[in-house]
Amino acid sequence: MPDFALEEQAGGRVAGVDEAGRGPLAGPVVAAAVVFPCDVPAILAGLLDDSKKLSPARRETAFAALRACLDIDIGVGAASVAEISRLNILGASLLAMQRAVSRLSTLPDLALIDGNRPPRLACPTQCVVGGDGKSLSIAAASIVAKVIRDRAMARLAIRYPAYGWDGNAGYPTAAHRAVLLRLGPTPHHRPGFGPVPNFTTRESNPC
Repeated sequence: MPDFALEEQAGGRVAGVDEAGRGPLAGPVVAAAVVFPCDVPAILAGLLDDSKKLSPARRETAFAALRACLDIDIGVGAASVAEISRLNILGASLLAMQRAVSRLSTLPDLALIDGNRPPRLACPTQCVVGGDGKSLSIAAASIVAKVIRDRAMARLAIRYPAYGWDGNAGYPTAAHRAVLLRLGPTPHHRPGFGPVPNFTTRESNPC
């Protein structure tokens, strides 16, 4: 389980930073930055973990608890499908992280970055491989990014119900791939990802 050791060791104002959505065939990549006060509020005890280990219901519960704590600073950023195509998914993920940190109320003294490639920030960074399972701040950021991205894909699913984005969030499930091959890509698909054709997308039949 993640803990607060890295944050306490660093001291000062420490942000955990993580992203969601590197692997899907469609939709943006979303990042979040989370700064706790000097310790983790008791209301969050037992709620925070790597978002991939939590059920959707538990992620929503943790997300609501994080938003309810007014002394927790949360910044969210995203990179669009067009930016993913222009920068590649790594570059777009780093851009989303930059935007998330820039939307914190105050620049942190240190940003703990999940993974082994840091974005360029105006503050010191420390990469933590598997950080969402080690740092509570990164785990919180992973939950925020995942919930916000899933909600965005569910909204897009209203316009494009055939692709099942309200359930698969754009990831390459067998059903999503089958519909993609049958109907073709939407403007929200990422050209060149998996079976998505590497050409300019057109407005597909949303049915």
